[in-house]
Amino acid sequence: MIHATAVVHPRAQLDSTVKVGPYAVIDESVVIGPECIVGPHVYLTGVTTIGAHNEFHAGCVLGDSPQDLKYKNAPTRLRIGDHNVFREHVTAHRSNSTDEDTVIGAHNFLMAHCHVAHNCRLGDHIIIANGALLAGHVTVQDRAFISGNCVVHQFCRIGALSFMQGGSAISKDLPPFTVARRGENALGGLNSVGLRRAGFTTHERMELKRLYHALFASGVGLRTALTQARSSFSGTAAQTLLEFVAQSKRGVCTPKGQAGGDGNALADEPDRL
Repeated sequence: MIHATAVVHPRAQLDSTVKVGPYAVIDESVVIGPECIVGPHVYLTGVTTIGAHNEFHAGCVLGDSPQDLKYKNAPTRLRIGDHNVFREHVTAHRSNSTDEDTVIGAHNFLMAHCHVAHNCRLGDHIIIANGALLAGHVTVQDRAFISGNCVVHQFCRIGALSFMQGGSAISKDLPPFTVARRGENALGGLNSVGLRRAGFTTHERMELKRLYHALFASGVGLRTALTQARSSFSGTAAQTLLEFVAQSKRGVCTPKGQAGGDGNALADEPDRL
């Protein structure tokens, strides 16, 4: 199932069910699991391990060296799970040190021309639309949706079931279950549609709505609001949101122009760019 024009290194490890299209190039340290489809002109390189049932459309480049001046040709790694789709010209780079891998989980859909930089860690069921760019060391939690032409600064975290509107940019953490609206580090409310589709109950959604207001629209600094909210909200989803905000090192996105929405995660903690 390997096209005659493909170049596959004899020491690359491909399951017998893998299909490789014309002019694809697969290097020595690549391992590909069952039922994967490698399309035309795809380049798989580096120490790259790929699970089962992945699709790589034309022109993808996976596992190439990180765009990091500190990188010195170490045998760093890219790990890809199962059932992912990589559309045309997606790029994902291996990590910049052997201490950590670049990781892409399972059931993710990466659309054309999006970029996953070195040391990123993606969970499961994530959608990254056309032209979105993730800088190095970004973490994306399960079921996040990153729309077209979004940009994410290095070391940022994107919380579970969050949503980035097209063209939005963040250099701070985006809390779980929220929407980043177009602009810089600006929240636009809860991801209500995503919560309903994910099966969150009315009670859970209402508690998250009250917590969102308590944290970001109560008129007090975020550190104070966080302390007050810990004793008032006990649901699992609410605790997830609280812990995410409490653990932020960069600061979190907030609603611009609203009470308490000064753009800092904690009122006395500076942005760390």
